[in-house]
Amino acid sequence: MSQILDMVDIETIEKLADIINKKELSELTIADGERTITIKGKRPVPPPPAMPVPFMGAPVQNMPAPEDALSATEKSEAAEVNGNIVKSPIVGTFYAAPSPDKPPFVKIGDTVKKGDVIMIIESMKLMNEVQSEYDGVVENILVSDGQTVEYDQPVMVIK
Repeated sequence: MSQILDMVDIETIEKLADIINKKELSELTIADGERTITIKGKRPVPPPPAMPVPFMGAPVQNMPAPEDALSATEKSEAAEVNGNIVKSPIVGTFYAAPSPDKPPFVKIGDTVKKGDVIMIIESMKLMNEVQSEYDGVVENILVSDGQTVEYDQPVMVIK
């Protein structure tokens, strides 16, 4: 790199400036130890992303915590079901079938074995096949196809 800085002349700087302008870059910095060359283009450096500002309308202590509400819902669902609850291993979108034109992996009343694919959770454009951890019969499917699910959210009951 030191060879680069030793060989920098006005012609090289002009070529670098042309590249910055053609590519619409804001700046280019070349550093070698204590030596630094920065060439700035016409385009300004974008500001850092703004931090979200919390809404200050209502006092926070008077609002119920979402986790508490979720866990109460999950507790009531768990109390109502008998069997093994299959929970979402990740945050994403639940899909009952491998594609819209294919039949679902499982339906209520189907018998499944440990290791059978029972659903897909799409997360960050990746389709994650979820396998059953239990042998049994699908007693209930707690979410609908295409619904967003949270991590550890009950999705299916296998008895």
